[in-house]
Amino acid sequence: MKFVELISHGGNYLVVTQNIAYLRKDENGQTKVGLIGGDSLLVVGDMEEVAAKVIAGSDAANAT
Repeated sequence: MKFVELISHGGNYLVVTQNIAYLRKDENGQTKVGLIGGDSLLVVGDMEEVAAKVIAGSDAANAT
């Protein structure tokens, strides 16, 4: 199980990469991250930046 840190204006989240269902562009350059079986998180960064973090976290988990 690999966690990725996602930054938010209200605080930071550690999210299990396998639990991310979707990314959606939101206002003010933020991205909404949908979670399997849960609510969505509003995080800082556009979709490409957030996707890069998630992919990097997922790749690191697969390398071990």
